Amino acid sequence: MTWEIVFVLVLTICAVVLFVTEKFSTDVVAIFVMITLLVSGILTPAEGLAGFANSATVTVGAMFVLSAGMFRSGAVNFVGRGLGRLARRSSELMLFVLMVGVGVLSSCLNNTAAVAILIPVVIVVAQRAHTSPSKLLMPLSFASMFGGMCTVLGTSTNILASSIAEEAGLEAFGMFEFTKLGVIFFAVGVTYMMTVGRKLVPDHRSKGDLTKSFGLGDYLTDLVLQEGSKSVGQSLVSAPLVQELGIEILQIERGKDTLRPTPETILREHDVLRIKGDLRTINELKDRVGVTLGMSMKWRDKDIESIDTRLVEAVVGPSSPLVGKSLAESHLRENYGAEVLAIRQHGALTYGEFHNMKLMPGDTLLIDVPNGQIEHLTRQRVFLLVSRAGIPRFNWRKATKALVIVVSVVVTAATGLLSIVAAAAAGALMMVVSGCISTEEAYGAIEWSVLFLLAGMLALGAAMEKTGASMMLAEGMIDGIGGFGPIVMLAAFFGLTMLMTEVMSNNATVALLLPIAITTAHAIDANPRAFMFAIVFAASSSFMTPVGYQTNTMVYGPGQYRFADFIRVGAPLNLIFWVLGTLLIPWFWPL
Repeated sequence: MTWEIVFVLVLTICAVVLFVTEKFSTDVVAIFVMITLLVSGILTPAEGLAGFANSATVTVGAMFVLSAGMFRSGAVNFVGRGLGRLARRSSELMLFVLMVGVGVLSSCLNNTAAVAILIPVVIVVAQRAHTSPSKLLMPLSFASMFGGMCTVLGTSTNILASSIAEEAGLEAFGMFEFTKLGVIFFAVGVTYMMTVGRKLVPDHRSKGDLTKSFGLGDYLTDLVLQEGSKSVGQSLVSAPLVQELGIEILQIERGKDTLRPTPETILREHDVLRIKGDLRTINELKDRVGVTLGMSMKWRDKDIESIDTRLVEAVVGPSSPLVGKSLAESHLRENYGAEVLAIRQHGALTYGEFHNMKLMPGDTLLIDVPNGQIEHLTRQRVFLLVSRAGIPRFNWRKATKALVIVVSVVVTAATGLLSIVAAAAAGALMMVVSGCISTEEAYGAIEWSVLFLLAGMLALGAAMEKTGASMMLAEGMIDGIGGFGPIVMLAAFFGLTMLMTEVMSNNATVALLLPIAITTAHAIDANPRAFMFAIVFAASSSFMTPVGYQTNTMVYGPGQYRFADFIRVGAPLNLIFWVLGTLLIPWFWPL
């Protein structure tokens, strides 16, 4: 064993640990790996940086632009209307159509983008149908994974695996090479979720509006300033009520006017202050001289919103610039005028003292934000808005052009008129040229963290091949279980991939395991394509945790799920897919 092999293996272990512990974001870990390989001299600059020019990186970037073009057109409004009509007839039929619909959409567009598009639509439809959104959001995420298994464009993982296959001297995946087995996984998955899974999915989220959903009622009250109050005549920032009790004033009703307070707002006698505070503070106000509490009431969203502001539910996405930052560091009020009222993190609600709380992917915030800032929050991907404010208006001209472009990409790639990377890049360009999306929106739509992750992990894969580390690991697999035959070996790779992708990025998992699987297949004289598809299908079977796959992370907060909910619903599905994959992959791609 050479020092280069030892170095690469130690670096790989460090990367896996960092991925699992989430000490740093996945893209930072990947770039750390790439730079370490460059500095050590194991890879030349051309070898280390090749991932940025790799066809997988370019294709994935183009798919983000294509997906954003469909989203900006508001075409999903039709989906919401159709689901709403079905909900009035049958909730079971609505769920079935939702899963099939998002699956088909995810097979042609990036499935992460498809879920981002449909989360606010599903929540609105659930409210109209008097159904808990929790019953729909987990099936939405799972169905997007089912659909992503059906074509090479369904997920960035499929695109990455196809590129790795080419670099290993094998034929790239065909557009619909996944479909023959992917459709079976899709059908089995939908059947499971419509029967067993539907009963296991929890009903956590209330059917009311956001104020009720976040349990904010006990933390809101009206406060009337009377003659003799020390706060009368004081600016908001220096008022004793704010200084001594730490309450937050959300609105000020002054006669017929409703004001959005600023630190410089001067408080007047008879002002009605709508405040947020904990129960202890509200009880202290009862004995305060010069103030009286308003009548208790059942608060609704409209009681907090004003003409200029809206109450929205916002999720911190995996690529949000807020990840790892505290609210104090995010400067939401200064940059966007947004007032945070509550945070749901890991299922627990916090109403105050959260300014130093570190935000993580999947955290859900209830914010009161000016209407003019909502679009900025969405375009800059600060948050994924999962309430009605996150649904763009329908533009039939843009929607028609966007649909034609997406269909053209799929057809030209499937027929071989263009390579997949050329078709996707041309489609992304046409989205901009046709006016479906602006140049700024196109750049903003690209999840650069994913591209950096791909580039960094491709560098690690190249280092494992160059140093012989992948061959050594393959020989270890063969020595351990090779005597049981190729089917057992294939099942082992499928199961290992499934477990790893539950706790770390599916792209990182594929980049690590696929070169080893290909080398192992060659060593035991088996069909490497069978092993490749075992890795790829398993990497899209992340059902047991909310952190293993981006779509699970995105629905985690809005669905108000707990970690154990994913284990309860997803573990049987993982087991079913493992058995199916082990039995059917050798049938479609004989060993």
